[in-house]
Amino acid sequence: MKRFLLLFCVLVSFLIFISLQIDFSLSALALTRQQLEGPGQLLYQSRHSLRDDTGSPWQVVLFKRVKDGETVEISLRLVGFPEGIEFLHPERLTITTAKGQILAAEDAFAQESPAANVGQYNMQDILAQLPVTEAIELSLPLDNPRSLSIPTPVLLEWQSLLFSVNGGNPNHPATIKSPPSGFTLGQFQLSDYSSKAS
Repeated sequence: MKRFLLLFCVLVSFLIFISLQIDFSLSALALTRQQLEGPGQLLYQSRHSLRDDTGSPWQVVLFKRVKDGETVEISLRLVGFPEGIEFLHPERLTITTAKGQILAAEDAFAQESPAANVGQYNMQDILAQLPVTEAIELSLPLDNPRSLSIPTPVLLEWQSLLFSVNGGNPNHPATIKSPPSGFTLGQFQLSDYSSKAS
């Protein structure tokens, strides 16, 4: 009888754990926002507040722009607090997986940044390579380097954003295209994050 009760308790605990994981993952997927920026132009974004290895808060925003059914940009914007944080330009963002794979994202603000504490990186060729079952670590290219861990629920949300258009087909011709002339990053405003964390 004791063995049966023990087995029953283990099974119930396992089912509760699995249901919590599923609920957490689904809630992460539900946080992806969609915004109409203009005729035929949509902005999909995932926003999170995370802390780096020193405990300082960061606003982490992955966004995708779609123009007339074509994905024209997928970028990761990082806003650090307090304002004493300063990104080095042009420097790549280094991404390390739990298995030791190292990826590097190009600096989108290599020429000019809206503020010292704001960095933005091109994720078009990298996002599909990221795992969803293990956290990744971002090595932030700062004057005083820091690292930022991205947990699996956020990575799941990023993948949902990647496939939120084009019927979930990464080989669809609309997946990645060059931005049309006159299409600028200035249309995506994060000014409300450049001074202090919420």
